[in-house]
Amino acid sequence: MNQPLASIHPEAQIAPNVVIEPFATIQGDVVIGEGTWIGPNVTIMDGARIGKNCKIYPGAVISAAPQDLKYKGEPSTVVIGDNTVIRECVTLNKGTALDRNSTTIGSNCLVMAYVHIAHDCVIGDNVIIANSVQLGGHIEVQDYAFVGGTSAVHQFVKIGAHAMVSGGSLVRKDVPPYTKAAREPLGYCGINSIGLRRRGFPNEKINEIQELYRIIYLSGLNNAKAMEKIEVEMAPSRERDEVLNFLRTSDRGIMKGYGRSSSNGNGF
Repeated sequence: MNQPLASIHPEAQIAPNVVIEPFATIQGDVVIGEGTWIGPNVTIMDGARIGKNCKIYPGAVISAAPQDLKYKGEPSTVVIGDNTVIRECVTLNKGTALDRNSTTIGSNCLVMAYVHIAHDCVIGDNVIIANSVQLGGHIEVQDYAFVGGTSAVHQFVKIGAHAMVSGGSLVRKDVPPYTKAAREPLGYCGINSIGLRRRGFPNEKINEIQELYRIIYLSGLNNAKAMEKIEVEMAPSRERDEVLNFLRTSDRGIMKGYGRSSSNGNGF
């Protein structure tokens, strides 16, 4: 049911059972899927592609132009998956032609109030981003990750699947999958074992992940030597290979280990 007090461009593609509350503004190059609720005073700008059964709360601004001086007005998008909740006053900026040309939010995500997600970010499925988190451009947050409230994440950082970042963190380095990150400067605080158990990981798999990170962070080896040791001593598995691939593709280097005051050339 569309309220007459909402401003809806006639070219917007809106499924018949979408609910749009008063004073929402929806521009023309917009697609909204079935069952989605658009709250009062939401602004949805050109380039928004919103999935099914989403909820977007008052004050959110979806698909605004990037806060990037290199952006020259080229067409680009914000893509939001199904069943994702965008809370009050969230800002999601569209992508740029110099990178992905799109900012992507997965399905079944919760983006809490006052979060900013900048241009060309990729947020996976089942991600929770808590209140007032600020994500710079080109960031990747993988499936099931949790980013604690008021954290600030540097551009180009990657946060791995099932990782948990403590509230109030300054995230300057990549956070590997399955880990917990806290303190200042940000460092390894063990694996996210509680989160893994909640998601059905068996004890033997959790023990395997713990052994992976014992070698990476507690053996005294640098990045390259730790990966060699893991490949020799640990049988291939999805989790082992995921962690190794994350380390190999880390452009910014991974967060430091416990008790290490600075990172070396290998990202530790």
